[in-house]
Amino acid sequence: MFHKNIKLIIAGLIIAYAVYQFTEGNIGNGIALILFSLIFIFLYFRNEMILLAFLRMRKQDMEGTQKWLDKIKNPEAALITKQQGYYNYLHGILHSQKNLTQAEKYFRKALKLGLTMDYDVAMAKLSLAGIAMQKRRKREATTLLQEAKKLDKNNMLTEQIKMMQQQMKKI
Repeated sequence: MFHKNIKLIIAGLIIAYAVYQFTEGNIGNGIALILFSLIFIFLYFRNEMILLAFLRMRKQDMEGTQKWLDKIKNPEAALITKQQGYYNYLHGILHSQKNLTQAEKYFRKALKLGLTMDYDVAMAKLSLAGIAMQKRRKREATTLLQEAKKLDKNNMLTEQIKMMQQQMKKI
């Protein structure tokens, strides 16, 4: 894993060499180099370790997800702000089965740093609502559930929201 600024420097050097190839008349080489530099630009905005952690999470491999997240040594320096949000989001999901207080901390930090997709924000708020409900903070849980419901535009979380609302009535 390269540092985020090194990725941009590598992409800049490759583009500079592509321009040199254009001036020498090697148009095919220049185009290929520009396409190659796009990989480093993409990896600047989407960290490769987080992408691999999401793939492990998709296969329900929590140990593998933790392994990939552990490879990011200094997330504040190595990741841009949105990536830090997803780093904390994944840690929140991992800790939600073990330590609710730690999971709540990670989800709140992820929401503060920002998540790109509305579905991810809704999922984080839904998880926070569940944690608040288990800690007997009904008002906070209700507010978070309503916010999650507004953000769930594709109705992917409606079942979970309905289940939580039914459980809230029992409290």
